[in-house]
Amino acid sequence: MKTVRVILSPEAEEAYKQLNKEAAESKTEKAILNGIDSKIELIKENIHYGNPIAKKLIPKEYKEKYGITNLFRVKLPHYWRMLYSLTDGETKIEIISFVLDLIDHPTYNKKFGYKKK
Repeated sequence: MKTVRVILSPEAEEAYKQLNKEAAESKTEKAILNGIDSKIELIKENIHYGNPIAKKLIPKEYKEKYGITNLFRVKLPHYWRMLYSLTDGETKIEIISFVLDLIDHPTYNKKFGYKKK
């Protein structure tokens, strides 16, 4: 069985650090942070845990910046979203789950071009 390693992009790492700072004083940020940690564990157990996003809907910025060909979405508390991609690791016995973004719902909607009704 292949091992699964989860890596955060610089943007996701920055968001995670910011949530960590605010979690000491905010129940909302603490809930989001706990959600991220628990979802990462679920991804390690099942790499296809998240909802797949159609290839034609993958934001151009992710394709250009990271060269991804697949994208999964995981819902987090307080309408936040975690977006990740899967790739082979440096060895044949490893899969890397690359977390691209940890974003709130308005940012998610903007990134995917969804409009308010």
